[in-house]
Amino acid sequence: MHWWPARTPFEVIVGAILTQSTAWVNVERAIANLRGARLLSPGAMGRVSAARLAGLVRPSGYFRQKAKKLKAFVRFLQRNYSGSLTRMFETPTAQLREQLLEVHGIGPETADSILLYAGEHPVFVVDAYTHRIFERHALVEGKPDYERVRAFVESSLPRDSALFNEFHALIVNTGKNWCRKGAPRCDGCPLRDFLPVNSPYFALTASSAMPLSGGPA
Repeated sequence: MHWWPARTPFEVIVGAILTQSTAWVNVERAIANLRGARLLSPGAMGRVSAARLAGLVRPSGYFRQKAKKLKAFVRFLQRNYSGSLTRMFETPTAQLREQLLEVHGIGPETADSILLYAGEHPVFVVDAYTHRIFERHALVEGKPDYERVRAFVESSLPRDSALFNEFHALIVNTGKNWCRKGAPRCDGCPLRDFLPVNSPYFALTASSAMPLSGGPA
C-alpha cells in the first residue's frame, strides 16, 4: 500500500500529529504549506513562531493546538536527543514509546505511528478501522481497548515492522472501501469469507461496486 506517504521520517512525524481528528487530504495541504515555507525539519520548526506555524497548518484543523503539539515534539527531540531523529530511533522501543507518550499531544496511536512508520520499530498501530473490523469479525469483545488490541496483534504475528506496516495499511484500506461505519459493503469485501456465520453483517450485499481508493489515508 506504500504507506506512510512522506519524503522523510520527520515528515511522517508531522503527518502523524496533524492527522489527528481530520482527513488525510487536509494533512496534505498543511504539509504542502510547511514544505513551501521550508519548515519540514526539526531545526526550522523549532525556530518558527507558534503563530506562523499555526497559520501554515490551518488546513488540518485544530491548528493552534496542533502547532503546540508540533512545537512540543521538537522541544522533546532537542532536549533528549540533541535534535537527532537517528539517535531517538536508536532508543529501545518500549523506552521510546514511554517517552513519546509523555510529550504533549501524543497519544498511543500517534506514538505508535511515529515508531512504526518513521522509525521502523515493530509496533502495531490501532485505529478506528481496526476496532471496527475486529469487532465485526468477533476477534475482540467488549469496548474498544487500544492496548488490548495492540497486544493481540503483536502476539499473533511475527514482530516485523514491514509486516505491521502493510497489515495496518490494508486494514485502513478495507475500512475505507468496504467495512464502512454507516453502510458496510460486505459483499465483495476481501474479508467477506471470514465473517462469522452468525454475524448480522453476513447477509449484507452491495447494490453497486465501488472502486478502490489510491491509498489508506
